[in-house]
Amino acid sequence: MFGRKKKSTLISEHEAEAHGQEQPRLAPRSPSEALKPSLAPPPPPRLRRRRGGMLSVLSGLLTLIVAVALAGLFGFSMLQQEVTAKGPLQTDKVVLIPRNTGTSEIAGILKEEGVLNQPFLFEAYALINRQRGQLKAGEFQFKAGTSIEEAIDTLVNGKAILHSVTVPEGLTSEQIIARLYENEILSGDIAETPREGTLLPDTYKFERGTTRQQIVGTMQAAQRQALNQIWQRRSAELPIKSPQELVILASIVEKETGRADERTRVAGVFINRLMKRMKLQSDPTIVYGLVGGKGTLGRGILRSEIEAATPYNTYVIEGLPPGPIANPGRAALEAVANPSRTKDLYFVADGSGGHAFAESYDQHQRNVARWRQIEKSKPAPDSNNVDRIVDPEAPGQSGAVDDGLSELRGTANALPAGSSRPIVGANGRPGRARGFDASEGTDKDPLKNKTFDLTNPKNVPNLKQP
Repeated sequence: MFGRKKKSTLISEHEAEAHGQEQPRLAPRSPSEALKPSLAPPPPPRLRRRRGGMLSVLSGLLTLIVAVALAGLFGFSMLQQEVTAKGPLQTDKVVLIPRNTGTSEIAGILKEEGVLNQPFLFEAYALINRQRGQLKAGEFQFKAGTSIEEAIDTLVNGKAILHSVTVPEGLTSEQIIARLYENEILSGDIAETPREGTLLPDTYKFERGTTRQQIVGTMQAAQRQALNQIWQRRSAELPIKSPQELVILASIVEKETGRADERTRVAGVFINRLMKRMKLQSDPTIVYGLVGGKGTLGRGILRSEIEAATPYNTYVIEGLPPGPIANPGRAALEAVANPSRTKDLYFVADGSGGHAFAESYDQHQRNVARWRQIEKSKPAPDSNNVDRIVDPEAPGQSGAVDDGLSELRGTANALPAGSSRPIVGANGRPGRARGFDASEGTDKDPLKNKTFDLTNPKNVPNLKQP
């Protein structure tokens, strides 16, 4: 019995030592006290781990993130609903967004034009979608009820409204510049008139805000590209030495005919004459030699002007003039680069809007006679027409018109020696002919001893009347 208690006591002492507690030593007990049961010592206190503060922070942060996400989802849903709602615009409207305009300015413009009524929402949505730097300038059409989302999409992916300016073939550079100034949608001034023949006639599309100088630059670039391509495809047999000479002859062809089906044949006539060193005798070159870039006399060609020694008058000079007399189109350039392979040396109007061609002078005479018969059956022509020969010295012939030469374009003006051209006055009554003969190589050719070859700079004629 004592052994159990002592063992129990010893265990308690060992436990106390295990827990680092000092067991108090007991005084010797009396036999009566030894018979009383002893109480077991209380259990050692348990160590509680403290819940870390980081876990609490993470838990709170996660809760916050979920709450923000839910709020964001709800807000985005509301935003999406607002930006897709119909806008205040009642009817379709065109709005101009100037260049270098920021997002806030664009939003203000759209509000002023009635496209939207929440410019801040427009900016915010463009920012959220990372489209602030993608908004384009230009002239855009917004449909009735355009939403904010649709307005942004129009300015990012939509095409601005395009306007156009058409430049017909055969205009001089000065005439083209005047046409560009007539266009009210284009803006700005043109630094200087481009050199003749450096602009490609065509229809050009542009946005509002485009400058006239930009259109000129576009036309010049188009001409260089077209000329380079056509020059590479030219016939190897051409008596044309450079792209510039091709442009010069193409400008003459352009002024001589407007019919697509005979451009290559007209070009072939001039090529054949160049090969034979015959004068080109093209009326439009006379006009350009007199008025330059203005392009038109506003009246008929005087007989004395046929003899005027200008560098451009192909009745006087041999070969090509020193520069183009207009801006030829692509078709005229192609025609000169690859002309018809014929033996034609002459052509004259045939009464149907085209020309009758001839290889021999006798055949050409018959074509001219046929044309004169056609002319006689027509009403008196308008004396203000260009490229017609007039004789101001004939009695009552103020503004008189030569009906035999009125449509004898280019080489057709070479009439037989000794012929006279009947003069018809503005009143339709015949006048007195002066018997001027432009036929080259004959004794009656008044220009026979006035030949100039401008391919040699030493032979450039004096512009004064000889």
